[in-house]
Amino acid sequence: MKNAFILAIKGFIMGIANIIPGVSGGTLALTLGIYENFIGAISHFFSKIKENLKFLLPVFLGMGISILTMSGVIDNSFHHFPIPTTLFFMGLVIGGLPLLISKVKGTKESKKVSSYIILFLTFLIVMILAFSEELFGSGLREANFSNLHLINYLVLMLVGMIAAATMIIPGVSGSLVLMLLGYYFPIVSSIKELAHLQDLGENVLILGFFGVGVVIGIILVAKLIEFLLAKYEKKTYFGVLGFILASIIAIPVSVSHELGGISFSVLQVVIGIFFLLLGLIIGNKLGDE
Repeated sequence: MKNAFILAIKGFIMGIANIIPGVSGGTLALTLGIYENFIGAISHFFSKIKENLKFLLPVFLGMGISILTMSGVIDNSFHHFPIPTTLFFMGLVIGGLPLLISKVKGTKESKKVSSYIILFLTFLIVMILAFSEELFGSGLREANFSNLHLINYLVLMLVGMIAAATMIIPGVSGSLVLMLLGYYFPIVSSIKELAHLQDLGENVLILGFFGVGVVIGIILVAKLIEFLLAKYEKKTYFGVLGFILASIIAIPVSVSHELGGISFSVLQVVIGIFFLLLGLIIGNKLGDE
């Protein structure tokens, strides 16, 4: 029972992470210590259904509850308290770093030049993604969910697959990718309306097709990541470490982009430091559970 509760809390945090542009649910799954089990349970779901359900149900329940209940809260927190909210999520990521570093430390393979090249390249890729709005413009035109036809629903499914892939790759923000594709705000709006039981038929269809794409994308990427961890474990973890180190910088950059810049006071900075430390403690503690 305790284990299921802890898993639900971790799922809740992952769900919040997937709402926020710049924050990766995969990063927090890794720093919270459930990433490999999460990937394995999805990739081999039918081989050990009962065992995998015991693990996945609390995680997905926590994620679902957080996405439905926290979309508006997180949006308001970032708009009214950007510094404390941003620093809290940075703290969650940093707090789990010792767990990842322990996986690449002290082995002969971890000292190979190729591992450090992978670390650098992945860091660079995420930095390009984080600054992509400045480098390449403000993204595609925002999607319109009025008068949708079958082709539009199929595109929604494809977008869901792309978002899912980035959601579970550590350091790559699914919500940021959705924003660049022009689907972030329409999807968040549909979630908010569904949570308030508005336009039920239309929003269930929109989120249903998007959700099917998410499930397909998660399964496909889980298979790929499991293969990489089995064949190139240390190199894969060096790549993941590059993603995560870059995401620590990408979080405030992405939030700043969304808000059109961040203005702050000394009081917000002081409160922000407190929330950074709180995030560090929670991330470190949950990573050990």
